[in-house]
Amino acid sequence: MLLEVRDLHVEFRTRDGVAKAVNGVTYGVDEGETLAVLGESGSGKSVTAQAVMGILDTPPGRITGGEVVFQGRDLLTLKEEERRRIRGAEMAMVFQDALSALNPVLTVGDQLAEMFTVHRGMSRKDARAKAVELMDRVRIPAARERVRQYPHQFSGGMRQRIMIAMAIALEPALIIADEPTTALDVTVQAQVMELLAELQREYRMGLILITHDLGVVADVADRIAVMYAGRIVESAPVHDIYKAPAHPYTRGLLDSIPRLDHKGRELYAIKGLPPNLTRIPPGCPFHPRCPLARDVCTTDDPPLYEVSGTRGSACHFWRECLDG
Repeated sequence: MLLEVRDLHVEFRTRDGVAKAVNGVTYGVDEGETLAVLGESGSGKSVTAQAVMGILDTPPGRITGGEVVFQGRDLLTLKEEERRRIRGAEMAMVFQDALSALNPVLTVGDQLAEMFTVHRGMSRKDARAKAVELMDRVRIPAARERVRQYPHQFSGGMRQRIMIAMAIALEPALIIADEPTTALDVTVQAQVMELLAELQREYRMGLILITHDLGVVADVADRIAVMYAGRIVESAPVHDIYKAPAHPYTRGLLDSIPRLDHKGRELYAIKGLPPNLTRIPPGCPFHPRCPLARDVCTTDDPPLYEVSGTRGSACHFWRECLDG
């Protein structure tokens, strides 16, 4: 296994109390595999990724338990200097807002070239040539001229391509893409996802794709992990999830996708709101919003039941959900 996250816990100390952002998350991704991590905003997807990358803001956030094993090494036991050498070279991240992630006062060429001067010790001239090569690789037209331009001179889709170029620059074994298609139109979304999938196949990278949109991952993911209130509530191969979800929350996410054969109908929405992470309800955290909730759900927190050898569901009544 390329990366294994085992029983990870992350909390934030706030004025209102301790927010338990990640509560025992366990998942893994192998070489050449795509794992999609889904869930509403605030479910813990990005915080888990930041903990894996070692870029969690501390304080107020802190990792209180678990392991992050990457290529046989527990990253949480390494010194910061060792983590810094791994970031970019062996694992990289594509951030959600490319305009905020890129430095506005440096050209995109300088930002790409820095990867090679810092991690590979290249000369500025050679690093600039590699930057042009990368921009060509992610299909930015007129790369030789545009390498001197600044982030604000690129469209949203082109800025995201620059972020992808930075992520693959040193051919890492793992890329984490945190909602890489947010705020892009549908056509550009498809182009960005196609580019990521193509690069992954070429370099045999593991890919963790963080999103709240089930429609985005249908054609690219191998496995899906659904998060709610800081924990995994369902994990399964992608086709199993779409065919028959085994958790009411997953079913709700699927039902909320607009469908052509439902023209004129009111769009489905999961009732209620995600829980306050400083006051997660007892029992199953989804029970206040769940159509299948019964008395046991208000008192007993369900484990991740084994539905089959390749999937699990944190629902006491996963069989009923699976049967529709």
